[in-house]
Amino acid sequence: MRHRLTASILAMSLTLSGFPLLAADAGPPDLKISYAMAGNALAGDNDLWDRIRAGFRLPDSSPSLIRIHERWFSSHPGHLERVAERSRPYLYHIAEEVEKRGMPMEIALLPMIESAFNPMAQSPRKASGIWQFIPSTGRVFGLDQNAWYDGRRDILQATQAALDYLEMLYGMFGDWELALAAYNCGEGCVQRAQRRSTAQSYADLRLPAETRNYVPRLIAVRNIIQNPEAFGVRLAPMANEPYFMPIKLKRPIEARTAARLAEMSMEELVALNPGFQRRVIHTETQDMLLLPTDRVETFQFNLHRLGLDKGNLQTYAAKKGESAARIAARFDVTVGWLKEHNPLRLWKGKLTHSQDLVVPRVVAGKSSGKDRLTQAQPGTSPALRTHTVRAGETLTKLAQHYDVKADEIKRLNDIEGQITPGMELHIPASAG
Repeated sequence: MRHRLTASILAMSLTLSGFPLLAADAGPPDLKISYAMAGNALAGDNDLWDRIRAGFRLPDSSPSLIRIHERWFSSHPGHLERVAERSRPYLYHIAEEVEKRGMPMEIALLPMIESAFNPMAQSPRKASGIWQFIPSTGRVFGLDQNAWYDGRRDILQATQAALDYLEMLYGMFGDWELALAAYNCGEGCVQRAQRRSTAQSYADLRLPAETRNYVPRLIAVRNIIQNPEAFGVRLAPMANEPYFMPIKLKRPIEARTAARLAEMSMEELVALNPGFQRRVIHTETQDMLLLPTDRVETFQFNLHRLGLDKGNLQTYAAKKGESAARIAARFDVTVGWLKEHNPLRLWKGKLTHSQDLVVPRVVAGKSSGKDRLTQAQPGTSPALRTHTVRAGETLTKLAQHYDVKADEIKRLNDIEGQITPGMELHIPASAG
């Protein structure tokens, strides 16, 4: 996508739309999470696809081009099936926001042609995220971009920005097809095409080839979603209910710690929180952590039971010229750990400028939050345990010993192959 913006947009003031939040340090949970945020979804059809279909309303104004794209998708059914499955964590939220604004539900499918719902997608023009914002347009619409965080990849923020942008374009052109065309090539591009032609409709304007095919491709996807069987595409049912819930954090926390507290894999956590540039949820940049709704209670339970309410990281004001090795030693980590968690700028091992770094909350020689993830507290049975693999042990044997599923151990520890002696594994709570 190539966004071009006029100067009149620069004064726009945008804020995050209302979304129920759960504070991570609001006290021990009562294990009864309210899902009022589901809106009218729980009272409606159970399949999100049916809800989306009910909101389709764009015309088939370029039928010959639409048929071309329909034939391509129907001859590559696996592509759309994979994209649809990849959309599962995000599509309910997007459909909910589109519906709230009274926009055509085809817009909820737009990331299918923008990014194939890949939150880490980046184009040669440096457009990023599922909505493919270029840096300048992202900044205009309030999407922060720094060494810690890229709001263009943030699911909540970027969705709001994309819908705000599309609403603004619709206000300019009074037509959703032209608004979508402008989303692709910029409003200036569409305005120039209008000045060159007596016709003003999308199908009749002389637009760049990519933009001329942009809306027909979206409509082709819409038509296939409307009747997948007719095109040989299989769409798995999708629950018409929230996939994730936002958790508000007051202090930074390691991403891997958050994943372990929620007993989910890093891959799953990153898929919901792709805006964070490093392996740390840096609350001074963005304090919202998204978790699957069925992981929130587990996260809260482990957070409070293991005493990590205050987080396992703190901010350290490092001064220009300080040695990275000395800072690492002071906080009992490696220089590699510092680099992974901070945007360090070094010259001969020393900081080139003063900056705030995230470091473990407790200095060397004392128990840190990270350590407490694997230590039992007096008089309690921690939800997470640690096991050092011995010779001859297998995942199946460990699962039987701890009365858990082997797949849960693999997911919690990001294991792809076999376990080997000496490995430290986190063991989830047993089903009993």
